Amino acid sequence: MRPALPLALVVMVAALVASSVAQESTDLGKRYFMDSGCYGCHTVGKMGTPIGSDLSHVGTKYSRAYLERWLRDPSMQRPSAHMPKLELSEDQVKALSAFLSSLR
Repeated sequence: MRPALPLALVVMVAALVASSVAQESTDLGKRYFMDSGCYGCHTVGKMGTPIGSDLSHVGTKYSRAYLERWLRDPSMQRPSAHMPKLELSEDQVKALSAFLSSLR
């Protein structure tokens, strides 16, 4: 039974590291949301301008994968989309989608 203890510790440490990395990505995505001015068209809670969609609960409506595709090119997801295609790096897309998918 002793080998189970080290394995349990490894699993627990891996889960903590994964959680920490996910939180960092979410925090970075929130920073991108603010720095890029997304709140100029969208609301999250009481922050922002209600020109575009309210994103307060977008994470309950769409998967992270869908949000990534949307951020890369909104008109490919919905041709009638009013949101412009943004000049985002792949890291920015991943961080923003992490933040948006956390909004529940």
